Amino acid sequence: MEKTMKKALFLNISLLGLSFSQLAFAQQDTFDPVKFEQGLHYQHGQVSLLDQKVNLQIPADLRYLDAADAQKLLEEGWGNPTDTEVLGMLIPANTSPMSKTGWGVVITYQEDGHISDKDARRINYKNLLTDMQREVSSNNKARQDAGYPTIELIGWATMPKYDDLTHKMYWAKELSFGGDINHTLNYDVRVLGRTGVLNLNAVADMSQLDQIRDALPGMLEGVAFTPGNRYEDFQAGKDKLAEYGLAALVAGGLGAAAAKTGFLTVILLLLKKFFVVVIAALVGLFRLFTGRNQKA
Repeated sequence: MEKTMKKALFLNISLLGLSFSQLAFAQQDTFDPVKFEQGLHYQHGQVSLLDQKVNLQIPADLRYLDAADAQKLLEEGWGNPTDTEVLGMLIPANTSPMSKTGWGVVITYQEDGHISDKDARRINYKNLLTDMQREVSSNNKARQDAGYPTIELIGWATMPKYDDLTHKMYWAKELSFGGDINHTLNYDVRVLGRTGVLNLNAVADMSQLDQIRDALPGMLEGVAFTPGNRYEDFQAGKDKLAEYGLAALVAGGLGAAAAKTGFLTVILLLLKKFFVVVIAALVGLFRLFTGRNQKA
């Protein structure tokens, strides 16, 4: 079984009734990755998201898949259940998403309200990391007792950084699942808007950290809310305020943003198309960590 794994945003229990071995072999017999990718429609240039609330200028080293093709890749190419909340994906221009070294950035949006950035300069990210590590570690015995792999938050792969002029934030975490020596990279970008936040989540192997770092400036520069929907367009007393700040946004599972932040993404691992046999175990892990079912 190859070491590189594709990570899913969401899981459901629709595959629990299937024979895992039959499912895996059936996929091997019928799935043609080359033909599959030829059916994807990559876009370049500029695209609009969320009914023109967001403009996305595609960097030259990336290409874009719209919601339909992104869901097709996630579901048919990488073996994930359908999720209609995915807005699109950014894919490296010179790497096939179906290759062993393929990766992608999944774009979603959460309208939890206007996120105050007043705590930006006060956050101690070293202490926040310690709290996150303690939280993850405290749940490992329950995971083991239930027969699921442990999770270790190794540390920051990239320290969180917030730009108070553009209201964009990014950070990366290094994780290990079940003591695997091949660590997982979870790279997160957040673009704050008037009443919500745009999420760009890249989950890959740690060996791909430099690739994602190289692509980061273009991603940050190329995405922006349109006039009327920008962070600075917030109207106090009229627009809803989020119930959490930047610290909880970064902590993800430790704060009010648990349902849709990057910390959730890294927990939901899924193998590539031919190795979907781990779905049942991951469903249990998902429920154990989040304490609720994810809407599918």
